[in-house]
Amino acid sequence: MEIKKNELEGNKVELQVEIEPERVNEALEQAYKKVVKDIDISGFRKGKVPRKVLEARYGKEVLHKDALDILIPQGYSEAIEETGIEPIDQPDIKDYNIEEDEPFTFTAEVEVTPDVELGEYKDLEIEKEDAEVTEEEIEAEIDKARNQHSQLVSTDKEVVEEGDFVIIDFEGKKDGEKFPGGSAEEYSLEIGSNTFIPGFEEQLVGATVGEELEINVTFPEDYNAKDLAGEEVVFDVEVKEIKEKQLPELDDEFAKEVSDYETFEEYKESVKERLQKNKEERTEREYENKLIETASENAEVDVPAKMVEEELDKMYQNFAQSVSQQGMEVEDYLDYMGTDEEGWREQNREAAENRTRSNLILEAIAEKEGIEISEEEIEEQIEEIAENNDQDPEQIKAFLQMQGQLDGLKDGLRMQKTIEYLKENN
Repeated sequence: MEIKKNELEGNKVELQVEIEPERVNEALEQAYKKVVKDIDISGFRKGKVPRKVLEARYGKEVLHKDALDILIPQGYSEAIEETGIEPIDQPDIKDYNIEEDEPFTFTAEVEVTPDVELGEYKDLEIEKEDAEVTEEEIEAEIDKARNQHSQLVSTDKEVVEEGDFVIIDFEGKKDGEKFPGGSAEEYSLEIGSNTFIPGFEEQLVGATVGEELEINVTFPEDYNAKDLAGEEVVFDVEVKEIKEKQLPELDDEFAKEVSDYETFEEYKESVKERLQKNKEERTEREYENKLIETASENAEVDVPAKMVEEELDKMYQNFAQSVSQQGMEVEDYLDYMGTDEEGWREQNREAAENRTRSNLILEAIAEKEGIEISEEEIEEQIEEIAENNDQDPEQIKAFLQMQGQLDGLKDGLRMQKTIEYLKENN
């Protein structure tokens, strides 16, 4: 088989393939054996019509389609392997003609993984941020837990002030008609929390217990419910009670309530260790992202739209799975957010393009530096996954093979190993 490779514009390659007459004849014979099974000609048993009789009755072209279905995939697959190209889309097959005892030629035009012109990716002099946890951060985390375990207690206050918790009944109307989700009784609202529609909480300041008042507000233009976005509504509100937040003392009893520790000092130390670990992981990720981003900025590559769409597919699949785990249908969630799948894809297209670009850069670095993943490393990763999920490694491996995800696992390990290489050389 002879192959000619021509580089085209737009990350495309043209392959001109010529297959020997012997293979052409073999393909035509295979096609005959397939076609003859369904042929019924008087004087011959079904499936036993001689090839010459078959071709005389229906023309030699009767075998061409099935022969092409044999020759083109075989020839294209061998051409890819011989030239070493990496297609990212289905090929456009053209200029083909098949004749018995003649070479078979065809042209395949296909978009391939783009060439990457790497710039500087070593000695980038990027510093990692300090990951030391401050006393203020520890106290803020403890205050968060303290607030979560606080209680609202009744007060003798009569006038609503900023920071108060008010118990209210309210009923919302648009154009004089109630709207879904616009009414509640015994609702607890913190004044100044900005959790309600803009302007609502401010109009409660100065109100007295037992007072009934009318509050006029306008829903934001980007409000999730499309029928209320930008609309003016009226709330009839009754102030039932004013409460205040009572915070627990920061002592050993508090530690026992919010954790598995016996003393407040032990609890505080555990908070510090957890924050330290989280901050170190976050700082490490940010450092890695800066290295990748800088290496990407220093490189030149034409990111194919096809690869961006494939990355968007993966991102959307992960997003849908995450929403599903929260007990919602992704379509309902998107509708609640005032968008749809197409809108979501447009909002995330730039992120998908950046991810695709970064992956291409990392792959190019791995190729240049000879970074590979051994079978031992794959086995170690499978064992780690099995241990984390309390499963047998062989079951995990069988599942990955069945789902066709072993190559993805290997690619992910290679990318992480490349990132480690960047860190070691910066």
